[in-house]
Amino acid sequence: MMLACTEAGEGPALVLLHGLFGAGQNWGGIRRALAPRYRVLTPDLRNHGASPRAAAMDYAAMAADIAETMDAAGVARAAVLGHSMGGKVAMALALAHPDRVERLVVADIAPVRYRPALRGYMDAMQALPLHPGLTRRDADAHLAATIPEPGIRAFLLQSLRFEAEPPAWRLGLAELAAAMPVIEDFVPPPGATYGGQVLVMAGERSGYVRPEHHAAFQALFPAVTFATIPKAGHWLHSENPPGFLAALEPFLAA
Repeated sequence: MMLACTEAGEGPALVLLHGLFGAGQNWGGIRRALAPRYRVLTPDLRNHGASPRAAAMDYAAMAADIAETMDAAGVARAAVLGHSMGGKVAMALALAHPDRVERLVVADIAPVRYRPALRGYMDAMQALPLHPGLTRRDADAHLAATIPEPGIRAFLLQSLRFEAEPPAWRLGLAELAAAMPVIEDFVPPPGATYGGQVLVMAGERSGYVRPEHHAAFQALFPAVTFATIPKAGHWLHSENPPGFLAALEPFLAA
């Protein structure tokens, strides 16, 4: 699948992959910081943003999307960074197409199955009544009944087009809801490993990457190293951009 993709800058190619319910625009600040030295591509993953909708959400299919989108951009090989679900897509790409990945960065996700903790967000978004005249304030108040964290509500509402009449999600919610068991899991290609350099970044206040996950990384990525981003939770690149870049840029430049 050809993905909607924006890019900025010139230099070695760097692909940034967003997480569930996000879009390429989530990387705006990081993209601006890196564009002076890299050609930064920020695609919308399938069922997100302006990219097409599809029932399949397995990581092999999403990795193939990235390879096809790189082909369309004339990029044979790139450093690839993925956050959360995008980190699983990045890992799947490196394992299935190691020749396409110069080096790999995985931000706050592990190659394991996670519990269904995000399905409540899905239910809340699907239950939001999208009527003409709906305001951001009204939508936020409706979501607050089940999502108490203001930051998470603000993140989710970035994908609601209030300029449409009535407002509409920039997400394939039906497709994503049906695929949640697949999204929560991670099944690598049998016997596959990626021998390139890998950096795994975890937020200091996040529980997504735990010490017990390190063995799963090492089995698939023998050259993996780990870093902790201080003063950050799961959205480490937006919660502490300077700390995120301080760990990322030396790895990319090495």
